[in-house]
Amino acid sequence: MDNLLWILFVITVSLLSTIIFHNKDKLKSSSSSSRSHFITSTTTRNLPQLPLGSLGWPFLGETLEFISCAYSERPESFVDKRRCMYGKVFKSHIFGTSTIVSTDAEVSRFVLQSDAKAFVPSYPKSLTELMGKSSILLINGSLQRRIHGLIGAFFKSPHLKAQITRDMQKYVQKSMDTWTEDQPIYIQDETKSIAFQVLVKALISLDPGEEMEFLKKQFQEFISGLMSLPAKKKMVKLVQEIVQSKRSGGISTVPKDVIDVLLLNNASDQPLTDDLIADNMIDMMIPGEDSVPVLMTLAIKYLSDCPAALNQLTEENIKLKRLKAELGEPLSWSDYLSLTFTQAVITETLRMGNIIIGVMRKAMKDIEFKGYLIPKGWCFFAYFRSVHLDESNYDWPYQFNPWRWQDNKDIGNCNFTPFGGGQRLCPGLDLARLEASIFLHNFVTQFR
Repeated sequence: MDNLLWILFVITVSLLSTIIFHNKDKLKSSSSSSRSHFITSTTTRNLPQLPLGSLGWPFLGETLEFISCAYSERPESFVDKRRCMYGKVFKSHIFGTSTIVSTDAEVSRFVLQSDAKAFVPSYPKSLTELMGKSSILLINGSLQRRIHGLIGAFFKSPHLKAQITRDMQKYVQKSMDTWTEDQPIYIQDETKSIAFQVLVKALISLDPGEEMEFLKKQFQEFISGLMSLPAKKKMVKLVQEIVQSKRSGGISTVPKDVIDVLLLNNASDQPLTDDLIADNMIDMMIPGEDSVPVLMTLAIKYLSDCPAALNQLTEENIKLKRLKAELGEPLSWSDYLSLTFTQAVITETLRMGNIIIGVMRKAMKDIEFKGYLIPKGWCFFAYFRSVHLDESNYDWPYQFNPWRWQDNKDIGNCNFTPFGGGQRLCPGLDLARLEASIFLHNFVTQFR
């Protein structure tokens, strides 16, 4: 959800649906009495202080400039300009709220690893009303950890990876069989169709057919209509019918999809309602429509611009395909993930493409870290894009160089957070890599 599409949506909805009034005098005095001792003086210079920065214009803050930069060739220019002026952590006023923006990987990691007593997800009111209070993107505490843990464990299971591999291979081949030399192929459209079907199958066991086409149509209206409520209600109704059918027909002891996982682990002291399950299934379909297809499309784009990388990736995949053909075996999920250079290409695409540009949290109390004060009620924006494109973290950061990842030395580094971090780390990160690996394998071994 925390991707470029969402960020642009948040900006649009914030401007259309809310007018946030603020003035600098009010903001200066809004700190509670418990924070009054943080005022800078000759005797309190060593105490935590608000980061440097500007709150911008009344009403709008700095949102308009953020939007302008978001549509430019360098979306990170808004943040980078202020980082040069104020440092890696600075204050601003965007998305209708006073915000601490961080391009310091250590500070961002501290915030993302904090529990709900310190930080909670921060989204505009218009978005939270649409998603609902039971959305995994909004819930906190034990319920969030429970649902996130169940889904994450299922997504990492060998059983699901095998299913995803079979489905992905089937849908990719079905799509590629329709490609002809005399017509242009729109990669992102093709990958959207493929990834959506694969993810929906994993979530609710829905196969291609009338219901899948209905769901796909409603979901596209949901996205293109800036998250329209009527479209979501129709999708929720369809998913609820599937949940109710599973409940009445008996739940399988071996889960086939995420709904089965949640129903099998429905504790009596904290039951998961049909509404909660259905709402979360819809929210989790968003990566199939946006994030994963963008990852595949950008990988093709970067490879097209780097012949040396394309040649090495092609050779690696052809070699594996020949080996499996000689053995008379189909490719398994572990085969795809064993392609070291292909994985390096995907990692570099994640770094340069920044499918998730950042995440937002709200401070539940005054927080101090590394000498910075994050006041209670302020938003914290961990901006990953600037970290991934910082020359102090990566040599020639704007150059596509998958070879930098071949020894895997920096993948666990806090400077690399393509899927977020902390307790809300994207549970589908392994599946995103697997889907991209299967698509690239079929693409380079069948087409030029």
